[in-house]
Amino acid sequence: MSAIEHSGKHAGSHIRGNPRVFTYVVLIVCCCYFLLPVWWLVVASTKTNGGLFNGSHGSMWFDSTMAFWDNIKQLGTYQDGVYWRWIANSLLYALVGGFGATTVSVMAGYGFAKYRFRGKKTYFNIILGALMIPATALVIPTFLLMSDINMTDTYWAVLLPLMLNPFGVYLMRIYCSESLPDEMIEAARVDGSGEFRTFFQVSLPIMTPAITTVFLLSIVGAWNNFFLPSVVLTNPNLFPITVGLSQWQTRSTAGSASEQIWNLLTSGSLISVIPMVLAFIFLQRYWVGGLAAGSVKA
Repeated sequence: MSAIEHSGKHAGSHIRGNPRVFTYVVLIVCCCYFLLPVWWLVVASTKTNGGLFNGSHGSMWFDSTMAFWDNIKQLGTYQDGVYWRWIANSLLYALVGGFGATTVSVMAGYGFAKYRFRGKKTYFNIILGALMIPATALVIPTFLLMSDINMTDTYWAVLLPLMLNPFGVYLMRIYCSESLPDEMIEAARVDGSGEFRTFFQVSLPIMTPAITTVFLLSIVGAWNNFFLPSVVLTNPNLFPITVGLSQWQTRSTAGSASEQIWNLLTSGSLISVIPMVLAFIFLQRYWVGGLAAGSVKA
């Protein structure tokens, strides 16, 4: 075989042995697709109200005037700084609602997976049926229920519905059934451990990845919650950031020139994304660590 034929065969085998090139291209295209709106939001948050529509460098690049810090200052003064109250309300709804939903999901999922009781299958089928109902379809019945007990226009009108997460219960039940051996629980009971001690010291550490997943999904869902608070709340001081920014958008769309606050909308939207990014980064450590711990204990 000649050197040319040998080099040609070697090059062909090298190309055929590199199937990841197509995968990398697809991943890069997907990353650009998802990051492009984020890039636009970052750029738009640094512009003035006029620069958003008549910028000197187009919509996808920074304007000659950097107005990000001015926009932040305006957020603190516009309507007496109600924006930061909306952020605080969203943090309250996300943390309290997420913690409550995770607690209920963990206890219910563990009970369905590891205990026998009358009507267990029927109750779990009801939870599965709840997964088929869109959350928006329950908003009006929730509003009527909150009206009957005089809880509309209160924090509880948003927090109480957030604490019920059928998907979280389903996920915890499946995870406990597959990753938590019955033999380990029985061994703890034989050694004299009570039910609470067995749950907190034996079962809970293994359930860390699923708990982190449910908590992360719960706080993201609570943070992005829009339809429910827009129906059960009328007091602007109780609005989450989603409803508050929607009110500003309506004001900018239908208002006069003095009410055009698109620069506050873009900068406010950017700041509202940061807590969820930080939550994912912070919880990812426990996510990965819990997976490793579970694999070792299994």
